[in-house]
This record gives sequence, C-alpha cells and structure tokens, in this order.
Amino acid sequence: MSTSPLSVVLAGGGTAGHISPLLAIAHSLSEHDSSIRLTVVGTAAGMETRLVPAAGYPLETIDRVPMPRRPSIDLVKLPVRLVRAVRQASAVIDRAGADVVVGVGGYVSTPLYLAAWRRKVPVVIHEANARPGLANRLGSRIATSVAAAFKGTGLPRAQVVGMPMRRSISTLNRADARSAARNALGLNPSKPALIVTGGSSGALSINRAVANIVPLLAAEGIQLLHITGGGKQVSGADGQALQAEGYRQVEYVDDMETVYAAADLLLARAGAATVSEVSAVGLPAVFVPLPHGNGEQRRNAADLITAGGALLVEDAALTADWLQKEVFPLLKNEAALAAMAAASAKLGIRDADIQMAHLVVAAARKSAA
Repeated sequence: MSTSPLSVVLAGGGTAGHISPLLAIAHSLSEHDSSIRLTVVGTAAGMETRLVPAAGYPLETIDRVPMPRRPSIDLVKLPVRLVRAVRQASAVIDRAGADVVVGVGGYVSTPLYLAAWRRKVPVVIHEANARPGLANRLGSRIATSVAAAFKGTGLPRAQVVGMPMRRSISTLNRADARSAARNALGLNPSKPALIVTGGSSGALSINRAVANIVPLLAAEGIQLLHITGGGKQVSGADGQALQAEGYRQVEYVDDMETVYAAADLLLARAGAATVSEVSAVGLPAVFVPLPHGNGEQRRNAADLITAGGALLVEDAALTADWLQKEVFPLLKNEAALAAMAAASAKLGIRDADIQMAHLVVAAARKSAA
C-alpha cells in the first residue's frame, strides 16, 4: 500500500439525517488517523453547505439527482441528469485521489457510487433506516462493505453497526449530566420532565395535542419542555405565545444531549437518529411515527418498542386524552421509567462511528493490496 495519506470521499447530504452520521464518521476517521484526507460531497442546496464547513471539512458539490418512483417529468430527465452528475462525481474522485468512497444515502450518493464503480474505487455504505432508500439499495450491489443502523434492512451482506453519532451523545451519562442539563433548559431540578420535539421543522399534529394538555400540567405536578420547531410557536387564545405553569416552549435546542440528560421521558417522531440516540443513552421514549411515507419510522422503532424501551402511538391517536391516560401516570412511575431506560440501553450501540472508521480503512487497504 502506498505510504501517502489515505484519501476518503464521503457522500451524503440534504437533511440532518444524512449529514449527522456522515460527520460522525469523518470525525472518527480523523481520530483514527489524523493524516487521512477527507472530502465531503453534497449538493449546493442542502444543509451540508452550512454544516460541513462548520465542522472543518472541505465540501465539493454536484448536481442533485432525484430518483422518482413514479412516471413524471423528473423520470424523463433522469438519464441526462444522472450522466452529468456521475461525470461531476468522477471529477471529485479524481481530484481527491480517492482510495475509498463512503456513502450514507440521499440524492448525492448514487452518482458517487456509480463513479466509484467506474474508477474501481471501493465503496462503503451506511444505511440509517430500517427500510433502505433507493440510493443505498442500488449502491449495496457494488459495495465492498455494507453497514446498517438496524437489522432487517434486506441489504446484501449488511452488518449492524448502529448509528454514527456525535461523541457528546454517545458518551453521555444521563444521571451525571441531569442537574446541569435541567438548569440549562430552565427546568425544575426535581419535577418529572416530559420533553416533546417534532424535529427541526416541528410537527403540527404533535404541537396541537401537546397544547391541549398544558392546562393540566400544574395539577399533575409535571413539567413540559416543548421544542416546537422553527416558526411553529404555539399560541394561546390571546394569540400570544402559550404560557402556563410547568410549560416552556422553544423553537430549537442545539445540543440534543442536553435534552436527553434533562428528560425523564421524550416524545418524538421515530426518525432513525432519534431512535438510535435515545437507545444509546437509555432514555425512555414515546414515538409518534410520521403518518405518511413508506412506514420506515415505525420499522425504525419496532425493536425498541418490542424490548420495552419505548411506546408507540399513531399520529391520529395522539390526543390530550391519550397523553393524560398513558403518559402522565408513566412520568410519575419511577420504577416503570427505570425499567424502560434499562431496556433501551440494552439495545443501544455507542461506537458505530468507530466501527465505520474501521470498515472504511479496511476497505481501502484491501483494495490497495
């Protein structure tokens, strides 16, 4: 193998669900060997244009190539778009002198997988969801290694490594961090705490259900931090931001590890990162899967629910009445919460980023040999 530093091209972007594990893998590769040269490839319109440079990695962009599942104008344009994007991806691989390409799915990954195959550069894939996306289903056919956050993806030769995540989350000790986290979030140090989030963009159906239980919080002795999402402030009858004893709303919390440490129970969508992170830190959860899409969120949460680490409620069934009957008693039952936390932590994987770094380096060395 050449003595020159290893060059790794990482492909993925668009949403935090792709970018966060990609950056965790990049960080672990740098930690494994500081001489490794890293290049991230995304599109000019995704969140990666902000997050990748902020993390200190160079970003190259190629054209976004939607992969339509039904007849449409995008399907007609697909061949020309794909050829152009593969050409752009090949140029990135050549400029970087890539020894290996790592993909996490999304629009940008397919052209990188095809370009790497043409250049005979090994490909390592990480699939975040229990139901794989089209890009990774295609890429897995030519990949040297296929890794997954969840079992049962159906991808060939997939090995379960968990979800690469920030070290501030994977190393979190909730008990040790609880007091400081509650102080940072303006929460009472001793009252049971429910934290609700619909993700960075919020979830209107969750927000509506939560708003209807706010008047009950004081009498129940429960506090609720409501992360509403950008531009989705919950208003009271007077049109002003809803206020009540035991209730606090914010649009964002930048550091989810603070949320995980402060909460006794989390209510959230069942995105792959959220499911993986609450399991890694051993936090009891109530999951409300997206009511549309391909059912991936329900599958993401399935094993954790079966193990007893989380509850599931369908979006249409999430009402103030359900929350009062199911969630309020749980928040006051320390033994039940402790059992859920133990069940959750038992399934949690905290070293996915390290496992991925080893797979990437091994693929490059195998190819060179």
